[in-house]
Amino acid sequence: MTQQDRRRIAAGLAERLSYAEIARRLDRPTTTITREVARNGGPAGYRPQQAQEATIRRARRGTPAPVRAVASPGGTTEQELVDMAVGAGMPRTAARVHHDLMLSRDGRRTAAELARRLSVSPASVSVAVNYLVQQGYARRERDPRRRRDIYVIDNDAWYHSVLISRRQTLETVRATMTLAETFGLDSPVGQRLSRTAAFLERVSLDMIESADRWRPLLS
Repeated sequence: MTQQDRRRIAAGLAERLSYAEIARRLDRPTTTITREVARNGGPAGYRPQQAQEATIRRARRGTPAPVRAVASPGGTTEQELVDMAVGAGMPRTAARVHHDLMLSRDGRRTAAELARRLSVSPASVSVAVNYLVQQGYARRERDPRRRRDIYVIDNDAWYHSVLISRRQTLETVRATMTLAETFGLDSPVGQRLSRTAAFLERVSLDMIESADRWRPLLS
């Protein structure tokens, strides 16, 4: 991603455009925009110059230490689970933090614990946790005695992540319908886009109905 791309992302955020609309204007996948913003301060704190400099620093540092290749009884390793999450669109450090929280005894870690266990910087942990919180995979709690944040993953995390995913899908639906209307609902392009929006909306509604129905399994 170029510095000009990052300036256009910042401009889109300032206009309160959805990630899907920004991605369309840059001709990039929505997940690319989501990861870029999450890694670099979130929607309110995104700055193109700082994002460019942070990318250069990450490239110089190289990739983080690998996850242990510990096999489960079914033969799947921890590394494979992280790779699956990355393949689904989650930033790698966020996937590693999420995985480590899942494997902790009580689903809780401090930033210092995560940085030490994963051999990454506290800043990288902060960016990763911001992404996980935004996506509903984890939450922050404050330890008033030690004045530090504790990052938590609990049974309801998956339910909340479904709710957030649904909201993001509905943003895509709205953006797609707006574009369909721009082309004209009677035009071939408008019809294609409106059918896409209808499909995504129906899937989104089914998703939340299913999540509500099966939520007791998490209790």
